[in-house]
Amino acid sequence: MDFDFSDDQESLRDAVRRWVDKGFSFERRHGIAKSCGRTREVYAELAELGLTGLAVPEANGGMGFGAIEAMVVCEELGRGLVNAPYAQGALVAPVLLSAAPAEVQATWLPKIADASALVVLAHQERAARYRLNHVTTKATKSGSGWTLSGAKSVVPAGDEADAFVVPARTAGADGDAQGIALFIVAKGTAGLAVRGYPTQDGARAAELTLKDTPATLIATDALPVLEHAVDAGIAAVCAEGVGVMDKLVAVTAEYMNTRKQFGVAISTFQALRHRMADVKMQLELGRSMSYYASLKMAEPAAARRRALAQAKYQLCNSVRYVGQQCIQLHGGIGVTDEYIGSHYFKRLTMIEMAFGDSLHQLGEVSARMQDTAGVFA
Repeated sequence: MDFDFSDDQESLRDAVRRWVDKGFSFERRHGIAKSCGRTREVYAELAELGLTGLAVPEANGGMGFGAIEAMVVCEELGRGLVNAPYAQGALVAPVLLSAAPAEVQATWLPKIADASALVVLAHQERAARYRLNHVTTKATKSGSGWTLSGAKSVVPAGDEADAFVVPARTAGADGDAQGIALFIVAKGTAGLAVRGYPTQDGARAAELTLKDTPATLIATDALPVLEHAVDAGIAAVCAEGVGVMDKLVAVTAEYMNTRKQFGVAISTFQALRHRMADVKMQLELGRSMSYYASLKMAEPAAARRRALAQAKYQLCNSVRYVGQQCIQLHGGIGVTDEYIGSHYFKRLTMIEMAFGDSLHQLGEVSARMQDTAGVFA
């Protein structure tokens, strides 16, 4: 199998890397994080590169690229620790809106492509534990439209977003797979309350409260669409995690080559060299599973969901191990706010939680391997 990237994909990687190197220094990133993490200015710069239209169909003003191009971009943004809601706004939202009526797509997709609108998924609820079918927000038919009542938690860039895609229940019990519809709610709509706050990694999130809030229907019986969008998010954070780990390992190696004890660089100590070898192994395991996740995005739903759960489980293990080991190899400086390593570690911790932590993904993998468990798979 050929794992080489095409010339166009390499050109895309180079363009993103040049922007990161030139326009997104650690000092800029640190300043954004210290000033509450608002990143719409950064998001607009990504739009100037054409990145916000990457996954939007050409008919709606985008480039219509696929999962491999998205992986290339997310790796480079991760390497630069770019704290903007790129995956949520530019990759997840177009998948959700792909199921919408043509007029709804025509309203929102061009705005996503040129970044005049940031649309994010608001799906997490208390007690859901990452289960996408656990939806307690209620949708009620109101004349020719719909109203929503409920609450959503940890919505990425929620207080900066212009609209939210909200799963809500039209029928059935709270945990049923059927009866889940997707709606889009614009910022400022009556009955919508947004409470924003900074997150540990220097970005932002928000709590949403909806009370008889008017909403536009995207699709009914939409759990498969929601799962597809979350899988796109998983593939994106896996690629970002690889970029973050790649840079943190390089920073750690550089530190070990300059930090001296007993008159010699600590990189000459055999025990520390063995630890770095283990770190590199985990990085490469994560990289291979990130590639696997992106390649599986075009598969049928059952195969795709299993592959993405497997990939995210490995990434959870890799980012945790790489982050912890690299910080320990730095010693005390590794946890200081002024040092770049601590920020990479915080982002890796948040990536582990995004779209399902390791325990959740292990359960997902187990549930999908019952017919092929063991050495005879």
